[in-house]
Amino acid sequence: MENGAVENGVCSSESVNGGHESWSCKDSDSSSADHLVVLVNGILGSATDWKFAAEQFVKVLPDKVFVHCSERNVSKLTLDGVDVMGERLAEEVIEVIQRKPNLRKISFVAHSVGGLVARYAIGRLYRPPKRENLEYSSSNRSEEDSRGTIGGLEAMNFITSATPHLGSRGHKQVPFLFGVTAIEKLASLVIHLIFRRTGQHLFMNDDDEGKPPLLKRMIEDYGDCYFMSALRAFRHRVAYSNVGYDHIVGWRTSCIRRNSDLPKWEDTLNEKYPHVVYEEHCKAYDDEHCESTSIEDDGSDKLEEELVTGLSRVSWDKVDVSFHSCRQRFAAHSVIQVCLFVCNQDVSSFEASGIQS
Repeated sequence: MENGAVENGVCSSESVNGGHESWSCKDSDSSSADHLVVLVNGILGSATDWKFAAEQFVKVLPDKVFVHCSERNVSKLTLDGVDVMGERLAEEVIEVIQRKPNLRKISFVAHSVGGLVARYAIGRLYRPPKRENLEYSSSNRSEEDSRGTIGGLEAMNFITSATPHLGSRGHKQVPFLFGVTAIEKLASLVIHLIFRRTGQHLFMNDDDEGKPPLLKRMIEDYGDCYFMSALRAFRHRVAYSNVGYDHIVGWRTSCIRRNSDLPKWEDTLNEKYPHVVYEEHCKAYDDEHCESTSIEDDGSDKLEEELVTGLSRVSWDKVDVSFHSCRQRFAAHSVIQVCLFVCNQDVSSFEASGIQS
C-alpha cells in the first residue's frame, strides 16, 4: 500500500515528492479507483486544510476516487505567483498520473487562490482532442467527443470555493477594506509588499514583459497555455461563494457576476443543505452575446468586465452560501471549505455528475 496506513477504513499514503493521497481500501483494492480528485489549497494554506474533505470523498465514494491533496504550494510558497504555483501543480498532477496508470478521469476542487492556481495548471495540462475524434464529432455533432483531455484524462468536475476569479482590486472585492476607494487604491499599490507576486496577480497590476495581467490572459488560450479550452473540457464547473462575512474574497468576484447580477437570496433553500441560499445554472454565452454586453456603472471597471465576459463563455453552476446564523460566520472564508463537505454537498455533486459511470 505504498507505506500506507489504515484508519477507520480509510487508507492514506504519502506519495513520492510530498503529496498526500487518500482512498478507501475497506473490503477492496485501492487500484480499482479510476477517478483522480485533486484538492488545491489557498494562500498560506497547506495540504492538511483538505484532510477532512479527502476523508469524506473516500468515505462516501469508496473505490471510485483517488484523492490527491497538493503539497507543492504551501505556506510562503503560495506567494510566488499564480503562474509559478500553476506550473508546480501541473508537474505534480503529471507525476501522480504517471504512477497510477489505471486513472481515467480527473476533477479539481480548489479553495480561494487555489482556484486560480488550478485554472492555470489545467491550461498547462490540456491536450487537444485527437484528429479522429474531431472528424467524428464534425459529422455527428457530438460535443463530448470533441473535448480535449487534462493530462490525458477525461475532465469531469472543476469546483472552486471562495475563489477571486475576477481578482481583488475592484470595489468591495476585498471586503475588509470596507469599500473605501482610497484604501482600495492604496492596497493595490502596496499589496506586493505583503503577498509578493501573488498579490500583484490578484490586484492585476502585474506587467510581465509588457504582457496583459495574468488573470486577463487566463480568459483565453494564450501562447502555449490553453486556459479556456481546458476549462471548457470539464463536464461540470461549479463556483461556491459566500454572500457575506467573507472578509477576504467578495461575493461578486467569487461567483463571477456583475454587481447588478447579484441575486436576492433567501435564508435557506432546504433542510439538507441549510447554508445554501441560492443556486443557479448559468449557460455559456456565445461570443456575440458576450461582446454586446456593455460596462455598467455599478462599481466594475473595464478589466473586470472583460473577466466576467470571458469566463461566461463556459457554463457554471453557481452556489451561494451564507453562514450568517453560525457562530463561525466571521471565518466564512475558511468555513466554506469545510462546511460543504460536512453536508456532503460537493461529494453528492460528484455522484450526480456521473462519477460512477
